Amino acid sequence: MIDHPPGSPAEIARFLDIQKRLPDLWGMVNRDNRVEHTILVVPSLSLDPRELNKISGVHHYEERLLYTLMLLRNSRTRIIFVTSQAISSTVIDYYLHLLGGVPTAHSRQRLIMLDCADSSSVPLSEKILRRPLLLERIKRAIGDHRRAHMICFNSSWLERTLAVQLGIPLYANDPALNDLGTKSGCREIFRDAGILFPDGFENLHDPNEIADALNELKTKHPTMRRAVVKLNDGFSGEGNALFYFDQIDATDPIERRKQILASLPNLKFEAKTENWDSFSGKYQDMGGVVEMFVEGEHKLSPSSQCRVNPIGKAVPISTHDQVLGGSTGQVFLGCTFPAAPSYRLEVQEAGMRVAEELAKRGALGRFATDFVSVPKTDGQGYDHYAIEVNLRKGGTTHPFSTLRFLTDGSYDPETGEFYAQNGQSKCYFASDTLQSENFKGLFPSDLIDIALFHDLHFHRNTERGTVFHLMGALSEFGKLGMVCIGNNLKQSKFLYKNATKVLHAEANKLQEQVVLPPHA
Repeated sequence: MIDHPPGSPAEIARFLDIQKRLPDLWGMVNRDNRVEHTILVVPSLSLDPRELNKISGVHHYEERLLYTLMLLRNSRTRIIFVTSQAISSTVIDYYLHLLGGVPTAHSRQRLIMLDCADSSSVPLSEKILRRPLLLERIKRAIGDHRRAHMICFNSSWLERTLAVQLGIPLYANDPALNDLGTKSGCREIFRDAGILFPDGFENLHDPNEIADALNELKTKHPTMRRAVVKLNDGFSGEGNALFYFDQIDATDPIERRKQILASLPNLKFEAKTENWDSFSGKYQDMGGVVEMFVEGEHKLSPSSQCRVNPIGKAVPISTHDQVLGGSTGQVFLGCTFPAAPSYRLEVQEAGMRVAEELAKRGALGRFATDFVSVPKTDGQGYDHYAIEVNLRKGGTTHPFSTLRFLTDGSYDPETGEFYAQNGQSKCYFASDTLQSENFKGLFPSDLIDIALFHDLHFHRNTERGTVFHLMGALSEFGKLGMVCIGNNLKQSKFLYKNATKVLHAEANKLQEQVVLPPHA
């Protein structure tokens, strides 16, 4: 019988008690990197499976946390990395090689890779909890639980239960606070933080409430052309839809509401696979918001990354300019670091106000605040509209961490730049979404061969080059990610364009050699 049933008051009390160990452990390791400790990495995507299914090769996204293997550069650090399916040894060797100065045999001895041999859409944390023998192996591998903690992609009740079952603290947000990261919750945070965000309504749940919100927005803003309808738990822009008012000709509010309600099935969904029936069903399940679409000819999409550390202090980490795509430009495709100099410190300051508000409420760990920025009407600077908080690790986490671990440099919040140890400022262009049908069939070893032959890889002496990730998705989905690190953005973008050009050329050559039998 389980002493602390999932979700019970006993489990919650035990979780809060275990979490009390985290500040002392964090402080001890920060003061002395020679302290022996164990990090359990559980890169579970514990999110709504209906939204996850929109992402090609999503089960390989667990690999994005492989950057944590670079923590093995500290000689007393041990890592237990658990995945749904086994990761190719070629990929593991690739990351260990990036350590530089640490013998691979030494880091290998301090790394334990475990997997569930399960490719289903069930979250990884649940897979582990359903396997008592695997859970026991993890406990044995942890050893001294007083010097161990767990990190994850996002925290849910599954990660809380797993932390309690293992008896180690979770360096992530308490799942009881996860509503703060929903589209409705973050609007309340923005309001309390006193920062600019689009006019709109939150905590909506059905088509009638959507129609009421759209109607009221139109009354307040008669010239408004379109509005955004968002699922509370959508991510990467895939849970958004646009409503166009040009299909509404009624001026009387009562008649206009009727037309709006009848027109909801015509929403323009950002996800190609979405439709009104599924969207409205999810909206009733998880709720959502309606808000004005921020218009502008020269819109930008910066984001601010912050952390609340285990002693409750809000700390700035970085700023990025997001690269967006999709039918209406709301889907995250990649990012550049740092954000443009003309506004990066403004974005950082607004992000810190959000971070400090979250810290007051007990949030913990890393998160990002995304903005839509448009030029001010007087042409002097930008208005930065906060649009969401990603209360988890996100698409900007692994590229920035990769840069930090590879260079041993640091972020300067006074300038918003990152400096290597030699004082050189560093930039990057990163993407998770480089994809081609012709990439299918390539193995990680093939990718590494191509990178070495064409000198695409990261060079430690110059601290420039390309670091690959999501390599496990290459053969089946023709998809991979890259972080292209340079001394300036122009150089970083050139590295990305060059690597992309080379990969397409090599893949095209291989496809010309493919011979398939005729269809029966």
